[in-house]
Amino acid sequence: MTPDALIFDMDGTLWDAVDLYANSWNVVFGDEGINRTVSRDDLQKVMGLDVKTLLEKIIPEIPEDSREKFYENVLHQYRAQLYKGGVKLYPGVVEGLEKLSGKYKLFILSNCEKDGIKLFLDYSKTDSYITSYIEHGENYLPKNVNMRLLVDNYQLKHPMYIGDTDSDRKESEKAGVPFVWVTYGFGKTDKYAAAFEDFFDLVEYFMAL
Repeated sequence: MTPDALIFDMDGTLWDAVDLYANSWNVVFGDEGINRTVSRDDLQKVMGLDVKTLLEKIIPEIPEDSREKFYENVLHQYRAQLYKGGVKLYPGVVEGLEKLSGKYKLFILSNCEKDGIKLFLDYSKTDSYITSYIEHGENYLPKNVNMRLLVDNYQLKHPMYIGDTDSDRKESEKAGVPFVWVTYGFGKTDKYAAAFEDFFDLVEYFMAL
């Protein structure tokens, strides 16, 4: 069945900002006088989780009512350093989104902070290719609920969700949306409607439908 819309995850699917993210965490640890660091591997394990769960896993030693402020400082560092390096757009993403937008409605759905997707769109200059987006930081709803919001709000009949982790797959199943796995991302899964090793192959496949 040919889809009428493609909904993309962001981190691990469209770009890799983990190194920049890790550096931002470590700067704030230093600023706060906390003698610890997080590595790329540490963060890859929690990418795609909602913010509350992510903070529980990364900074359990910080009281819950102080975690949000700590995270705001991390995000401030992240935004300040965005154009200084440490971010990698996956090969073919910019050109691929342009091509796909001529045939499909394109959306982005992420468990990122508020304005996180806007940062991606500004950095990649792909805003004109995306019909709309929802980020967890807007409404703090689970990804499957936000997926259904996109489906209902835009009257989508046959959307597909494209992501890189098993949690993406589970959220897609809950929403009743077929899941497409990009194997180059941060996670593994063994259930998917289709899988692609790079963005070029993904674009070629959907443009040929």
